[in-house]
Amino acid sequence: MLLAFDTATPAITAAVHDGTAVRAESTQVDARRHGELLLPTVDEVLREAGVKLDAVTGIVVGVGPGPYTGLRVGLVTAAAFGDALGVPVYGVCTLDGIAYAAGQADDLDGPFVVATDARRKEVYWARYGDPRTRITDPAVDRPADIADEVAGLPAVGAGAALYPEVFTGVRPQAPVHQSAAALAALASERLARGEEFLPALPLYLRRPDAQVPAGYKLVMPK
Repeated sequence: MLLAFDTATPAITAAVHDGTAVRAESTQVDARRHGELLLPTVDEVLREAGVKLDAVTGIVVGVGPGPYTGLRVGLVTAAAFGDALGVPVYGVCTLDGIAYAAGQADDLDGPFVVATDARRKEVYWARYGDPRTRITDPAVDRPADIADEVAGLPAVGAGAALYPEVFTGVRPQAPVHQSAAALAALASERLARGEEFLPALPLYLRRPDAQVPAGYKLVMPK
């Protein structure tokens, strides 16, 4: 019984998967309320699935890449659940979940690209050979700098939709944000094949927006 969630994108999404199918899923899009909405969303999917928290045998969490503040909410929560329940925590690249969902919603069966909004006029992105197979490491770049690499490829995700002049193959029928249902289904497949997972550690790919001001003086009590 897997409990999956992801807060690496503006979507706060959670799902319960019983190893065969998704039992419940809930997704809200709000880039500023990850901390406020995640636990109620988890409660909602557990209740809808008719599952008590202590019946969960594994936690699946999106590890990004994603902005610092939102991403850490999901990872800290996953670590807390895993520790409290004594169950493993399986890390999955957020872009992999979007790619898998795109394969379910579209007829993508060849190379394509997934891109999410990284802010600062950049995108988090990776290339895929098919919905289950990532062929490049996740990266963060300005869209113009990767135009040659993504030219002509089908593209999915909110980042691709923001820059259609670069991601010219945007698939409007594909999902824009993460789906915990897809994340859980992908993890279930990987578990069945005995594949390894990423550690439940954040893929930030760059320093957080919040920085200590230059010339900051530490004042110690006398």
